[in-house]
Amino acid sequence: MSSAQKARFEGKVAVVTGGSRGIGAAVARRLVQEGAAVAIGYRGNQEAAAALVAELGDGGGRAVAVQADVADPEQTGALIERAVAEFGRLDVLASCAGIEHFDALENITSADFDRVFAVNTRGQLFAVQHAVPHLGAGGRIVLTSSVSASKAFFGHTLYAASKAAVESMVLNLSAELGRKGIAINAIAPGGTATDMARENGASYLHPDLAGKQDLSEWLQVGVALRRLAEPSEVAAGYAFLASADAAYMTGRTLQLDGGMF
Repeated sequence: MSSAQKARFEGKVAVVTGGSRGIGAAVARRLVQEGAAVAIGYRGNQEAAAALVAELGDGGGRAVAVQADVADPEQTGALIERAVAEFGRLDVLASCAGIEHFDALENITSADFDRVFAVNTRGQLFAVQHAVPHLGAGGRIVLTSSVSASKAFFGHTLYAASKAAVESMVLNLSAELGRKGIAINAIAPGGTATDMARENGASYLHPDLAGKQDLSEWLQVGVALRRLAEPSEVAAGYAFLASADAAYMTGRTLQLDGGMF
């Protein structure tokens, strides 16, 4: 990383939801490495969040962990307020919290719908709502979609719909927030080497190939780069959209999928 990159977020403050593991933890690391102070939101994994804060502190970074379930807008608001109280300002919101869901149409319940949309869609909308009053001109918001919003997988309808809604929110909010000088974009990750991928990776395979092909074999023929992304590689995309390097980009969703086809 160049010295210029290391200074991209010097003096800036970021909130990262879902920051205790996976992509969110990688985003928190990247922003701190580039000079930001970061409030790391987590739902239940206090041990992982505390370990990450300690790791970042040992490296000379500034970070704090705050318990907040994004399905509850009041908890998200409290996370934002804690970040501002702790560090004095807010410049970046990186919304990384999310949950997976796979099931056939006939099995989806209204409770499933409410749970998935509460986190993946409503949670991101109200994170933006709470962050905007603290973001001045030049503020940056990066939400999380998924390659599933634009590519079909069996049993993924509910999850994909919750992420497609995020892309629509980003597009429409860009006009509203542009008047305030705030840019809002999204990242749509493809397969990434996280706990979530290990738990759900096989579900992405075509059901007719069950027992005939595993995820590693599918990656060889379904992804141009023939592998999963590392969380740090995806985090680089969040850092780009959160930085002044993306000053003229708003309302867009950046796909980071390794060339999935």
